[in-house]
Amino acid sequence: MIEIIGLLAAILTTACYIPQAMHVIRERNTGGISLLAYLTLFAGIALWFVYGMLIHDFPLLLANGISLPLVFLVVLMKLRHK
Repeated sequence: MIEIIGLLAAILTTACYIPQAMHVIRERNTGGISLLAYLTLFAGIALWFVYGMLIHDFPLLLANGISLPLVFLVVLMKLRHK
């Protein structure tokens, strides 16, 4: 049961980044996005991913392994389309 709760949390928190990434890719508009906020988010997700690796936690690895490239994509687009 604990693993199912972790997987559901991983799916829901990861899914929230998909619409933002898709919007940025389609529109090439990052005007309303804070670079500092996304850089901080990226660092936090990277640390959660490392933590998940260290404790061998699959839901943490899944969620952060998917979220990390999505947030990184938004950061790249923000830097590219200032």
